[in-house]
Amino acid sequence: MHDRKSDEPGATSGRRARGELESGVLAALYGADGPQTARQVKDRLPGDLAYTTVLTILSRLYDKGMLVRHRAGRGYAYAPARDEATHTAERMRSLLEHGSDREAVLARFVSELSEQDEQLLQRLLSGPDGPQHTGRTAEGP
Repeated sequence: MHDRKSDEPGATSGRRARGELESGVLAALYGADGPQTARQVKDRLPGDLAYTTVLTILSRLYDKGMLVRHRAGRGYAYAPARDEATHTAERMRSLLEHGSDREAVLARFVSELSEQDEQLLQRLLSGPDGPQHTGRTAEGP
């Protein structure tokens, strides 16, 4: 049987974007109260993913150092290696480092912040917990 939908311009194959599954698994683990088995992670994810798919993603994330695991019965229970804020900050820094114009990227990022986020950023950079809190001085790292 042929699916005509896949012949239409702009149609997708139903496959998730690269990294989308990993992001979903990480989000499920960040939202959990503690380490989770592959079955528990699968139950927290939307859709009808195969157990083996979830297990593969968990194994890949573990191999990348993004998860820690410990024995739970015959398998493992997984938890994030770093908290969500640290993980997100590392991703943001990585994206910034791969851009060709840091100033333009930072300017665009700041220009798109909400007023509340802009005020928070200014407070973090200049307040009593500002540069000292981030481990930086006004002159740099």
